[in-house]
Amino acid sequence: MVAGWFAGEGEDFRLLGTRCAACSSVFFPREDHHCHNPACGGGELTQVPLSRRGRVWSYTDSRYRPPSPYVSDPELSWEPCALIAVELQAERLVVLGQAAPGVTVADLAVGMEVEVVPGVLHEDAETTWTTWHWRPTGVKA
Repeated sequence: MVAGWFAGEGEDFRLLGTRCAACSSVFFPREDHHCHNPACGGGELTQVPLSRRGRVWSYTDSRYRPPSPYVSDPELSWEPCALIAVELQAERLVVLGQAAPGVTVADLAVGMEVEVVPGVLHEDAETTWTTWHWRPTGVKA
């Protein structure tokens, strides 16, 4: 996926955001140039790991094949997936992501706790593109 959006493995896997030293606003994806808080005069931006756990803010089913530029081989069957918007309370931020494989909208409820886990976006014979997924806590892969 995009370099610098996440790091680590297993229990150390984290999404990476940016915190403004002047106003403490947190951004995801990372921002390297300037604070986007309109009330802030600007401050030094520092990379910070985001919380591993959050609460489902909203969710939906993605039942259509995504259009280009997303990788979607028309020769392969399309597997619907659940998309989850997760509120990270400590950061006061909502982060969108795909549900972990096997997690459907029937498994989700607004307010339930989920955790970020590494996932595979796409793979072919030469490359595996990694991303993050949200998984209800207590559910093992």
